[in-house]
Amino acid sequence: MIYPVILCGGSGTRLWPSSRKAYPKQFAPLLGAESLFQMTLARFAAPQFAAPMVVTGEEFRFLATDQAVAAGLTDPRVVVEPEARDTAAAVLTAALLLSEDDPDAMMLVAPSDHVIADTDAFHSAINIAAQAAGQGVLVTFGVTPDRPETGYGYLELPEAPDGSGAAIRLESFREKPDLATAERFLEAGRYLWNAGLFLFRARDAVAAFETHAPDLLAPCREAIATGAQDLGFFRLGAEAYGSARAISFDFAVMEKAAHVMAVPLSVGWSDLGSWDALWQAAGPDADGVATSGPVTALDCTDSYLRSESAGLQLVGMGLEGIVAVAMPDAVLVAAKDRAQDIKAVVSALRQSQTPQADHYPRFHRPWGWYETLCLDDRFQVKRIMVKPGGILSLQSHVHRSEHWIVVAGTAEVTIGEEVRLVTENESVYIPLGARHRMANPGKLPMYLIEVQTGSYFGEDDITRYEDIYNRPEHDEAEA
Repeated sequence: MIYPVILCGGSGTRLWPSSRKAYPKQFAPLLGAESLFQMTLARFAAPQFAAPMVVTGEEFRFLATDQAVAAGLTDPRVVVEPEARDTAAAVLTAALLLSEDDPDAMMLVAPSDHVIADTDAFHSAINIAAQAAGQGVLVTFGVTPDRPETGYGYLELPEAPDGSGAAIRLESFREKPDLATAERFLEAGRYLWNAGLFLFRARDAVAAFETHAPDLLAPCREAIATGAQDLGFFRLGAEAYGSARAISFDFAVMEKAAHVMAVPLSVGWSDLGSWDALWQAAGPDADGVATSGPVTALDCTDSYLRSESAGLQLVGMGLEGIVAVAMPDAVLVAAKDRAQDIKAVVSALRQSQTPQADHYPRFHRPWGWYETLCLDDRFQVKRIMVKPGGILSLQSHVHRSEHWIVVAGTAEVTIGEEVRLVTENESVYIPLGARHRMANPGKLPMYLIEVQTGSYFGEDDITRYEDIYNRPEHDEAEA
């Protein structure tokens, strides 16, 4: 069996505004109804794969679990990093955990936000790689380039692949090149794009760390030893894991290891690292135009238009070489040839302390989600969804009172000592300072409209008394 280890972190900057720090691209449905993370899980729903291990951050643990369950995993194994330490610590921790049951476990390290069009060809490449990995080799995967791409790192081979897909000894890793160098790589025929995919036995990965990055072993082992099961997750020990050096797996191990081979991939791969890449993956028409959502394109060429709000019609007229993305709270209009520079947009927004830099209009929580429909000086209106069995914390507010109007489903509402059911088209009032809680006792999602009135509506105006999700008493993580 091959054990997929899916790395599920990320900063969410390269596809802003659809992807943000609070909702990175792997969780977004960028190419259809499923998220990239769910598409990754589906890619490993084959007999040769064991159930995946998902390594994710504290802020994404419930979102990753919910999407995994929706994708068909009944009991996903989710490992929670207390803080991001880049990919080396994540890979080592996964290898150590798998080694506890089977040191010879074959682990496939995969990002959660890539697209692979030809799954059968991908599985064939994995089978080829597994033969090499079974001999103690560390295997990486490289994509056969079709253009001089400056946004990817490269794998240098001693000779051009012969088309058989066989594993080839890796000469070196090469950083993202300038255009002239990328053109030279393409012409040489012996360079592959670095896909960020790896396959090896767990014990070989641990041995490679012992040789090339021994300082990471103690903190990662201690993080496992001091970790604990929590609501179905395995939460790594925070102090130990936080002391691990932040470094990528490539830099820490792969670029130093002696026994490394590369398997060429011709599988329709993309890391969707820019809007230009998403335009390509979306399949532009004869005029080079790709659209998503409620969009009308008139006399446009070489452009990507996307609207993520059902009530927002995006119209492009006479556009050429443009990316236009409309969200309920932000709009991006950019030259398509500047698609690799979107990080600069996020940096500028952060510098000006613009909330849209990192916050997403829909805030995902362990019990469901909420979004703000209207905000003014003395009131705020939210739409809230509570999933079946979801329970908000028992809490109170100092600066606001609330009205709840149930519009679908049934809510179990606690106010002080009173507990009652509130059904569709019924409402309830929560006085300022009252201890209160809502829950969904039904089998379908429950939706309500919340009207807040008061002098302050920040999410830190919450005092928690009970919380089934073990969040801190004062935590900006509630509706």
